[in-house]
Amino acid sequence: MLMLLNTPYALSLSRSLASSSFPSPPTRRLLSLSSTFTLPPPRFPHSSLVSSRVSPSFRTQASAATATMGDAPDVGMDAVQRRLMFEDECILVDESDNVVGHESKYNCHLWEKILTGKMLHRAFSVFLFNTKYELLLQQRSATKVTFPLVWTNTCCSHPLYRESELISENHLGVRNAAQRKLLDELGIPAEDVPVDQFVPLSRMLYKAPSDGKWGEHELDYLLFIVRDVNVHPNPDEVAEAKYVNRDQLKELLRKADAGEDGLKLSPWFRLVVDNFLFKWWDHVEKGTLKEVSDMETIHKL
Repeated sequence: MLMLLNTPYALSLSRSLASSSFPSPPTRRLLSLSSTFTLPPPRFPHSSLVSSRVSPSFRTQASAATATMGDAPDVGMDAVQRRLMFEDECILVDESDNVVGHESKYNCHLWEKILTGKMLHRAFSVFLFNTKYELLLQQRSATKVTFPLVWTNTCCSHPLYRESELISENHLGVRNAAQRKLLDELGIPAEDVPVDQFVPLSRMLYKAPSDGKWGEHELDYLLFIVRDVNVHPNPDEVAEAKYVNRDQLKELLRKADAGEDGLKLSPWFRLVVDNFLFKWWDHVEKGTLKEVSDMETIHKL
């Protein structure tokens, strides 16, 4: 059964470590045969978008961030995304994943800078399964700067250039970042996704343009986790979220390949699907994920 999690989230966005406390959302009315919840009128002109009012305090913070950047480029960018693009510092690495510096998220995703070969940065992709072994997918928000409205794996983001997310031992820095962003994007509390429950399976290096101006050049950690979690999507990050089984994912792939309904998949998700996902899914179901973990190899795709 397809589980839809198409839920507004009254956002009080946390930029602190994922271990920080987070207020519980109000109780939603569960509709029959799904996890779809009643929604306010959509904010964006797109039928599939989830929408929610962001808290006044956060809007004030975002507006202030925009004001302080008065003459900065891309003044028309969504205030929340713009703040993140300029304030977040990504970890620059070489092709062997050695840290070589840091740079703003904005510069790391400008295609003209990516083409210089100096913007390769560390990233992660989380694949979260429930105990029915269904994979949680998300559709990226319309306001995302790169790859808006594409469908992708549970959560895709970057560890930041900060002490807690630079820890190399047992890939703890990347795990901390994953826990933080699952809260930011999907409202999943830290206690639902303990850092020691993430299983790093491998790393891949890829480059992909988005729209001519923006793109990705990432060394991506692939993290798997099997947990039943509470999901409350943040509409500034996520348009929609849903669980899929193998057959439902295959149908999603077919529609994307056929161009049906304008459905698109993120390039990093498609690389994982085409190269790894279904064979790893077998190990998810068997409880043997650690047997296929290979963190020595960096797959250049």
